[in-house]
This record gives sequence, C-alpha cells and structure tokens, in this order.
Amino acid sequence: MGFEPFIHFMREMHGKLNASIFGGAQGMSSQQIAYLRQLQRELDVERSLNVPLCELDVVVLDLETTGFFPDKGEEILSIGAVKVEKGEMIEAKSFYSLVQYEGTLKKEVKEITGINEEMVKNAPSLSHVLIDFFSFAGDMPIVAHHANHEKNFLQHASWKLFRAPLKHRIIDTSFLYRIADEKDDNKPLEEWCLDNNIAVENRHHALGDAKLTAKLWCTYVEKVKKSGCETLRDIYERIAAK
Repeated sequence: MGFEPFIHFMREMHGKLNASIFGGAQGMSSQQIAYLRQLQRELDVERSLNVPLCELDVVVLDLETTGFFPDKGEEILSIGAVKVEKGEMIEAKSFYSLVQYEGTLKKEVKEITGINEEMVKNAPSLSHVLIDFFSFAGDMPIVAHHANHEKNFLQHASWKLFRAPLKHRIIDTSFLYRIADEKDDNKPLEEWCLDNNIAVENRHHALGDAKLTAKLWCTYVEKVKKSGCETLRDIYERIAAK
C-alpha cells in the first residue's frame, strides 16, 4: 500500500472509530463528549518517571466491586479517590460516587461494603461516573493498594464503554514497600496501616480506603527516599535488579 492511500485509509478508520464511540453518547454533556475524545490522546506517562516522588502529584483510587473478575461479569459498585500533592493528601480534593447496578448483590458484598440494592439502583451509570473520575484525575498517575484489582476493572470498563485503552500509569503501593521494607507481603490494607501507625477508619468504603491508601503512600514515599530512591524510575530499576 502506497503512503497516500495508507493515510486515506487511516483517516477513514479514525472516522469510523469516532462514530462507533460517540454514536451512543446522546444524553451526555458537551464536556463529557469532549472528554471521550480526549481519551484517544496519548497521556504523557513517561514524565512521571523522573519527577521526585515528594513532588509527584497522584490520584489515589479505590473501587468497591461485586467480585474480582470483570471479564466474568463482575461490576464496579463505587469509586473513591483523593489527590496527593507534593507528598500531602488533600482531603478537599476527593471524589466519590456510587455506580448504578440493577442486579442482586451477594450477601457478603453487602456486609463488607455496606452497599445495598436500593443505594445503587438509581445511581449514575458507570460511563458517567468514569468520565467524571477521569476528569477529576486528569493526567495524574493513579495509585492503588493491590492495584491489579483497580487496573483490571478500569481497563475492562474503558474498553467496553469507550473502546479506548486505559492510558494512565497505575502504581501499586507494593512498589514502595518492596523497597523500603524489602518484603512483598500480601497483607490487607488495614494491616499495612496499623503497622505504620495509621488509624483505620471507614474500611471497605471506596473513599475511606482511598484515604487510607493515600496516607500509606505518603508514609512510604518518605521511607523509600531514605533507601536512596528519589523517583519512580529509581523504584522500577531497584525492583528489576532484585
């Protein structure tokens, strides 16, 4: 295929992709539709590698879900997040929303999360909540505790709803304590908090857990600095060398 026909082909495919993504966007605001277009742009994920950790602004995220496997039909019930700026959690910059769910919740899910069917049946749809969350997060890296859970659900939802890959950098808190403590214990969040003298409050509430994780992140940023790691690049290189 020559160069000019290839350009024409790519433009044609780009138009079809836009139509498939935005054709179902009726009822969304112009701001939301603009953000869907923004999802197709490349985030500058490399920049975060070289920013000193104490200056790296991040969004700390937690999800409550119906289970662990989005590819098997499990769904997001709530999203909570809080920003950490210059090494300090900013409680005023937080995000929380329940997500619409019309099924019957498992008993254990209701007991653990405190969420019931009545609370989520009229909540905003996942597409609207995700657009609001990504607008809140901007281009900041996303931090989570045992981050594969959050990463899998966000990746699955981004592609299913928007036909767009998740482009944010996802950072697991374990990256830091593997350096600072030289261990990778698969302990629950509350145990890590208690080990670091962080009072455990609002456990298994998405925003409550996001705030606990943010406090843990701030604590370990200080610890890894003492280990000689100043940036995320230092963290990744140290882990790779183990």
